[in-house]
Amino acid sequence: MASVATHEALVGGAVAHHPAGRAGFVGALRSEFTKIRSVRSTYWTLFALVVACVGIGALFSWGQTERIVRLKSGVTLRGNPLPPGAIASIVAQRTAEIRAAAASTSLFGLLIGQLIIIVLGALVITSEYSTGMIRTSLSTMPRRGTVFAAKGVVFGAVALVTGLVTSFIAFFVGQAILSSQQLSVTIGQPDVLRTVVGGGLFLAVCGLLSFGIGAVLRHTAGAIATGIGLMFVLWILSGFLPGPPSGWFGQADIDKWIPFNAGSSIWEHQANGLNPFSPWIGFAVFCGYAAVAIIGGLILFRKRDA
Repeated sequence: MASVATHEALVGGAVAHHPAGRAGFVGALRSEFTKIRSVRSTYWTLFALVVACVGIGALFSWGQTERIVRLKSGVTLRGNPLPPGAIASIVAQRTAEIRAAAASTSLFGLLIGQLIIIVLGALVITSEYSTGMIRTSLSTMPRRGTVFAAKGVVFGAVALVTGLVTSFIAFFVGQAILSSQQLSVTIGQPDVLRTVVGGGLFLAVCGLLSFGIGAVLRHTAGAIATGIGLMFVLWILSGFLPGPPSGWFGQADIDKWIPFNAGSSIWEHQANGLNPFSPWIGFAVFCGYAAVAIIGGLILFRKRDA
């Protein structure tokens, strides 16, 4: 058995042999968890994620209740009067539309929450390159694949737990607000639980996508900019594509492959089936993007110098 000599052997005393342990994956997990929880920015970033998702979801839910209140009073949100005989039917129609999307309405804050988790996902890997800590980590654990896997597992677990907690809080707060105008839904209604759980899964995969990008680029600003570009800017730009098919492709053919559109299909209400992907198929496509980024990051992590 491999052994190490204690200080007594060096000064002429009796030699005491102790087994020399080999750092493994469990040890790497402990190390990475210690790193992520010992950094103050982790707590502030996760706190900002919860506040943004819950707060924006609550604000959007309140806006929907105000819309119904205004319609019941006989005016639209812009102050235009409604025909007296049409008020009841318009209110009933709008109420049905809001209730159908009630779960997604309370999760509207995920639109901003994804940007926050992207920042944290990039920092988990790139911060060690900027400080030089990555060389210490690899000296302690030379097996680079183990280090990379431990980082990904620890961050993925933190992102998933935080995402699920945030999603459920946002849902219940939003439904409490919507219930003032009988617009709310319950967790047991069809597709509602999938929507809420999907919100947490969406945030976790957003973070892992950014983690993979960070491993590829090894630069904090570049990784964050790339992640936001893929998830937010690309989604905005896709709205400028022509609606009807033009030539051999059109907006509908491209939209479904946009990372945000594919990933959000698991939690966002798609009226009239506008998203060609079913919720889980769209989410699988989104996971594919994250997998490509992580695999690419792993390959480069193992080959490049620290």
